[in-house]
Amino acid sequence: MKIIPAKTPGFVKTLFPNFVWSINTDKKELYLTFDDGPTPEITDWVLHVLAEYNAKATFFCIGKNIESNVDIFQNILSQGHAVGNHTYDHLKGWKSKTKGYVGNTELTDSVITFQIQNSHFAESYDLNSSKLFRPPYGKFKTKQSKKLQELGYKIILWDVLSYDWDKSVSEEQCLSNVISAAKEGSIIVFHDSVKASKNLKYTLPKILEYYKKKGYVFMTLA
Repeated sequence: MKIIPAKTPGFVKTLFPNFVWSINTDKKELYLTFDDGPTPEITDWVLHVLAEYNAKATFFCIGKNIESNVDIFQNILSQGHAVGNHTYDHLKGWKSKTKGYVGNTELTDSVITFQIQNSHFAESYDLNSSKLFRPPYGKFKTKQSKKLQELGYKIILWDVLSYDWDKSVSEEQCLSNVISAAKEGSIIVFHDSVKASKNLKYTLPKILEYYKKKGYVFMTLA
């Protein structure tokens, strides 16, 4: 079995205190997040499973994927989930200039805003709640993060990584990564992508069932 750090170390969180790593609560609440969608069939499947368990989640969407899959994005919103920004084309911050990276993020913000404003529930949706941002790969430059925060973005990282995308991680280990590390207030990362789909389809229903039996509820970050 591959040894991987599913739980974000406490010292890492202290190095970046302005980022959101988890939610401070003693209630039985967990925060599922899904990166890289919307993706045909995969995101649809995730939405179906979440609905079965009356669970809510936050989807960090890629701008060009929203534009290619408008109906799926609208389904995310209509089912009461939150959405966040994951850049327009999964941009690598450390290989990008700050101006370009911020512009790429703001382009996605305009795509999200347009879709919300043209939905059936525009009046009831708080646009500020879509100012959630997660950098692809969890990495970007300090200047980029500071500029995004100045523009009102709340930067969301994570407390628990499932490693669902990692082909060397088995389905069973993916499940164990979450169960062994998640606790009250944990932000958990999955991916509604083709690459992650095998581990995701095995793990997600079991996570929902396991924590439901323990009295947990799944909340959005907005």
